[in-house]
Amino acid sequence: MQLAEVRNVYDHDGPFATVYLEGRAPTPDAEHQVRLRWDDLRTRLEEAGAADETVTALENAVIVDDITEVQNNGRVLVANASGVLLNADWDAAIGAGDAVYFAQEPELGAFTRERARSVRMLVVIADRTGATIRRIVAAEEHELNEQAEHHVSATANASVHKPREGALSHKQIQRRADEETQQSLREVADKLDQIAADWRPDAVVLAGETQGRNKLHDELSEALQEIAQQTEHGGTDDDAAEEALAEELRLIASDVADVRSQELTKRYAHARAHDYAVEGSEWVVRAAEMGAVETLLFEHNRSATEEAKVLGASVKVDASLGLLSSDVEDGVAAVLRFEAPDELKK
Repeated sequence: MQLAEVRNVYDHDGPFATVYLEGRAPTPDAEHQVRLRWDDLRTRLEEAGAADETVTALENAVIVDDITEVQNNGRVLVANASGVLLNADWDAAIGAGDAVYFAQEPELGAFTRERARSVRMLVVIADRTGATIRRIVAAEEHELNEQAEHHVSATANASVHKPREGALSHKQIQRRADEETQQSLREVADKLDQIAADWRPDAVVLAGETQGRNKLHDELSEALQEIAQQTEHGGTDDDAAEEALAEELRLIASDVADVRSQELTKRYAHARAHDYAVEGSEWVVRAAEMGAVETLLFEHNRSATEEAKVLGASVKVDASLGLLSSDVEDGVAAVLRFEAPDELKK
């Protein structure tokens, strides 16, 4: 992930209160359950010394009108005395539990690690008249999480269906229909560009009618074509079609994650061989202070020593974050922007 996504938090002064509220299945008494959980977290924050304005800002972000959404999606929140700085879905596995921290650095290691291991997909179920666009997040050990759905259809009044009969008029109507269909799919492609600019998908998956998805692929921007792939499986016709699509998306997400891991492993090995990498918390922080960290690397399932400090230093130099499956000193390493100077070599 690009750590610029949380840069705003680190542009403020601490101390910071960080709250993780686990997502749970919605229940009839969701409001009561969330209030009980928040009461416990609030007490722990107050005992840790958090200012009243910080606690109040967090409470206002948790106790909202649509509290069932908070219960279902979970939340990660960061606040300081000026207010809430981060308020995002927290897709932790069931059983992870709630957590609270109050320190000079925000505790975003768990959040950024979860974001780094997830795969974001823009899924487009296309036909010749438009498309349904879904934002899907797939992460290990989680169900697919559909974050949003958009419907984009032709704005023209004329039909975009091909006529079944007619000689010369057939060709004229056909040409007109094709142009309007292309205009509709261009609108879909424009919508995808808008979503991608903010949401930064890892893959674009084109499903639905063969002709529709082929034409849509041709309308995609170059950047989205590079991460696009098509599937013939599933759609929106019925439950069976939806399940077939969901299964295909799980396979695609797994492939994307595997390729990402392989590329990162190769890149780190190459960087180490050419003095473009360091490992260990102290050395990564030193490298970040020099502006050298390009990609921060956490071990996949182990917290790093002084993780909050390492993460904060790397965020401030606009690094990205990746996960390693191999062991490294202190659970953290980094690929550098330039060859490591002598003071970073052990």
